[in-house]
Amino acid sequence: MLFQDVIHRKRDGGALSADEIAAFVSGLADGSLPGEQAAAMAMAIWFKGMSFEETGAFTRAMANSGVVIDWADQGLDGPVVDKHATGGIGDTVSLMLAPIVAACGAYVPMISGRGLGHTGGTLDKMASIPGYSVTPDLERFKAVVREVGCAIIGQTGQLAPADGRMYAIRSITATIDSTPLINGSILSKKLAAGLQGLVMDVKAGSGTFMRDRAEAEALARSLIGTGAHCGLKIHAVITDMAQPLGDTAGNALEVAEAVRYLRNEDREARLDDVVMQLAAEMLVVVGLEGNRAEARARCELALTSGRAAEVFGRMVHALGGPADVIERWKTHPDVAPVIRAIHPERAGFIAEVDGRAVGNAIIALGGGRVTVDDAIDPRVGFEGFLPIGSAVGDGVPLAVVHAASEADADRAEHDLKAAYRLSDEAVAASPVVMGIIE
Repeated sequence: MLFQDVIHRKRDGGALSADEIAAFVSGLADGSLPGEQAAAMAMAIWFKGMSFEETGAFTRAMANSGVVIDWADQGLDGPVVDKHATGGIGDTVSLMLAPIVAACGAYVPMISGRGLGHTGGTLDKMASIPGYSVTPDLERFKAVVREVGCAIIGQTGQLAPADGRMYAIRSITATIDSTPLINGSILSKKLAAGLQGLVMDVKAGSGTFMRDRAEAEALARSLIGTGAHCGLKIHAVITDMAQPLGDTAGNALEVAEAVRYLRNEDREARLDDVVMQLAAEMLVVVGLEGNRAEARARCELALTSGRAAEVFGRMVHALGGPADVIERWKTHPDVAPVIRAIHPERAGFIAEVDGRAVGNAIIALGGGRVTVDDAIDPRVGFEGFLPIGSAVGDGVPLAVVHAASEADADRAEHDLKAAYRLSDEAVAASPVVMGIIE
């Protein structure tokens, strides 16, 4: 077939056949489809969408473009489950979630992505840990999951390779926020990982791609439906991303926050609520617990007992990182040369945060990508975020910037101030967990 004819049909709103979708995915996987045509198809899908049948066929083809893991021969004594989020700012959740759930008796093969658009990526955070391999071979990945209970890695050439290319194309062609492309990208990796259950963290607000709760719920239902069509049980938790989620945003800074959390030293309230809700839901979706209250209590014990921190440390070491990451994290990463508090122009209460602008400020610092091949500076970012409703000014900054130069810090200060709106009276923020959909 002439692929420009396939692009033409989708551009005009036509439905693609299973054979045409298979050809598209095959061309992505083996590199035979030119980048220009892949980008054109992504944009055509963004404008015209895909039917439920097309989306299911696309997802299955992406999953089957490489190896699909079968855990039956690994001798696991618990269910295989994962979580995926739709992207946000300061979203460190996966780093705590995987070891907590593993400490509760599940196995978590977490295949994560790099930063996408203005949002941060779990893989970039893990890559900021010295020596940590984010792309181990498949046998090592399976061994770490079997022996430790979890492994956080990126896509390899063996797992859903078509999505690896599509993911990069979406990041630079303004086609990130397409429901069928989101479905295909997320679920192809999860199907390839051989999951028995999946929990989606579908975010809504200025810091993510779904701007309001209605959009987030529509995406959640689409993911649940596509998952059912592919034989994967999915629950979705709708969470607020109208502001940075935790105290920090930036790769090494977020790892440090995750370590403090796992050590049970510093559990920022909004971040903690999301972590515990998602962890409990992961136990429920695969039947390790029958109700959410008991599941949450089990996750809390895994954290406060130190078992989750131990699992994280073992995972990092098993994938090439330092053995003492939990005990001595502060000695491992490099520190940005410029660290500066950013104070507002006047005193007031935080009323609104443009999360996309905060994400873009991190990219400008060098903590994210403009093009696929951009290198990331793991040292840079912000720390000390306060939640909506907090008083700032009079010695209380909006945040502290970590930058590679004074000029970068100046630009980040300007960008961060522009992202905040203050009020004269305190305002109440939305609950961070907005709902659960099964």
